[in-house]
Amino acid sequence: MNPQPEPPAPAAGEGEELPAVAPQLRALRRRSGLTLEAAAARAGLSPAHLSRLETGRRTPSLPMLLALARTYGTTVSDLLGEVPEERDPIVRADRMEAQQSGGWTYWRAGGSGRAMQALRLHVPQGRGSQEELVRVHPGEEWLYVTGGRLRLRLGDTTHLLGPGDAAHFDSLTPHRIAAASPGGVDLLFMHTLMQSGAAGLCLGDTAPDRRGMP
Repeated sequence: MNPQPEPPAPAAGEGEELPAVAPQLRALRRRSGLTLEAAAARAGLSPAHLSRLETGRRTPSLPMLLALARTYGTTVSDLLGEVPEERDPIVRADRMEAQQSGGWTYWRAGGSGRAMQALRLHVPQGRGSQEELVRVHPGEEWLYVTGGRLRLRLGDTTHLLGPGDAAHFDSLTPHRIAAASPGGVDLLFMHTLMQSGAAGLCLGDTAPDRRGMP
């Protein structure tokens, strides 16, 4: 798999700062015994881009965090340093702090270090490259629409989901999600964490150009 082209650098002050991510990414890669080149290939990134993420010169988007979490066999919560002292089966509402990445807002809705990751997501309408991402990776995904309308593309079929609708699918099916309502869409989202050389593969609308992660 060819590494994804590096996106343009964000403007100064743009996006949410995630100070815990850079050192955590570096530590997880070294702990997994992967070289920078090997880890970048698994996540579908260029080694230069991954190096910038590890040194804090780039802020990863949520899809990129998901891809890196799969690459290292961990969770987005762990990448962000949100590891609780004890594995508590209960996640209280006041402990679900909002995080932003790539224009999406998400809240951890499950425990760390599990085989599945549960999130609550808000996806705004019209986020450019985020809406163009087609994702392909091992595992399964489940989502449930709690507010707004969702446009879900699975393979060659596009589905429109409203509040109360759910989808459960194999993540190796090329898939893309986007808000179909002006106020965005709110989701409950769950995916399995599987470590694989194909983890985090993102394709664009056309295979030759392989537009990928922002």
